Amino acid sequence: MNATSLPDAFQRDPHATPGPDSVWFVFDGHCLILTAQQDLPTGPAAPLPVTDMSGLGSLDGQSMFTAALDGDLPGGYVSVPVRSAFGTLGDTLMGVAGYASQILDFHRTHRYCGRCATPMQDSAHERSRVCPNCGLTAYPRVAPVAMVLITRGHGPDTELLLARGPNFPPGMYSAVAGFVEPSETLEAAAHREISEELGVTITDLRYAFSQPWPFPHSLMIGFMARYRAGEITPQPGEIEDARFFPVTDLPTLPPRFSIARALIDQAAQDALKP
Repeated sequence: MNATSLPDAFQRDPHATPGPDSVWFVFDGHCLILTAQQDLPTGPAAPLPVTDMSGLGSLDGQSMFTAALDGDLPGGYVSVPVRSAFGTLGDTLMGVAGYASQILDFHRTHRYCGRCATPMQDSAHERSRVCPNCGLTAYPRVAPVAMVLITRGHGPDTELLLARGPNFPPGMYSAVAGFVEPSETLEAAAHREISEELGVTITDLRYAFSQPWPFPHSLMIGFMARYRAGEITPQPGEIEDARFFPVTDLPTLPPRFSIARALIDQAAQDALKP
């Protein structure tokens, strides 16, 4: 399990019922609500005024729910950006928190049928919403993203092609990624994004691993590739700067819970093996 995926022991159940020690993932916009002690709220009923409550499932015998804060935040609680909770809740609960935020977003954006505007209802047998009028069924959205880390050279002379977007923190560089378009394979998306955003071509594209990324509803598919040819030409508005960095002198990198950092760390580790 990684820091943004559901733990293997989690039992999905959209029709879960609250128990005496239920765990509540309550969101205030894009922020997660914790107790003043930096814990998740627990109890047989929502301890806060909430709306859009939905069952998630159970973990280690505890039922879990997601909901949105309805009104002002009461005393004794704090509202923190979801990413700030990494390191506080631990990987297991953060994996559920990512799932909770996506399910809540799904319910809030599918109140009405997109075909006939009739109020949608929860399906009785799966995680979906169904229109009682025209029968349209909607499922939680997952947007696939192809991420590619490009290398050149060998051993300790290996270099990584990293880029930074205009909204990155100062000095931070990462691997390049882009959304997969309709009727496009993952491999085609990887080649297209590299060509569009960096102006270079790659070879030896190979799958590495994937990571759910609930900000808000992506699935990151990580690839490694070798630089083939071309002069680095950053795409205006998308890439602020891009360059090759020696594995022995890397810039500020994304946080360790991200797939980009996992790709970079793996490439550096492989390059520096004795």
